[in-house]
Amino acid sequence: MPVSEETYLRLVLEDPEGKWELHCGRLRQKPAMTTRHNEVAWMLGFRLQQQLPFEQFQVRVDAGRARALESEYFIPDVIVIPRAYVDRLKQEQPDAAEVYTDPLPFVTEVWSPSTGNRDRTTKLQDYQQRGDFEIWLLHPGERTARAFRKQPDNTYTETVFHGGTVQPVALPHVTIDLDELFSL
Repeated sequence: MPVSEETYLRLVLEDPEGKWELHCGRLRQKPAMTTRHNEVAWMLGFRLQQQLPFEQFQVRVDAGRARALESEYFIPDVIVIPRAYVDRLKQEQPDAAEVYTDPLPFVTEVWSPSTGNRDRTTKLQDYQQRGDFEIWLLHPGERTARAFRKQPDNTYTETVFHGGTVQPVALPHVTIDLDELFSL
């Protein structure tokens, strides 16, 4: 039975450890991830925050939600959030769950056996529909990063990286060393 947006948001606050997502109005609990998955996501988030001015951007790792539709909420593995979005949420909805509806500059999903197919299909499409500017799908086992970058005509280009350093287009002063991430 579909769950309303209101019920979902109440559940998120009542069960913060549950890591609940909403897909097509149906509750889904984000599964526990492997140590390697968590380490890659954490290191990416750490390296991003190191290079981004904290007064302009905040990074979340497996926290915060991206809302695509009233029936679609996801917890991305890593997101970069403009500080203005964070401040607005704190002012307008101080007791509400951390949910971002505006396009985010950078979203990443790290591949795992339990969520990999869903990340590549459903989540990627929803992030693009939201208008997120740069979406990465990291696959540590294959040592690849697929970067989907929004174009001026609102389409996305896909570039596959096989290691080395990458500069996210949406974060021009940031460089990520994929070899470092994949060696974890």
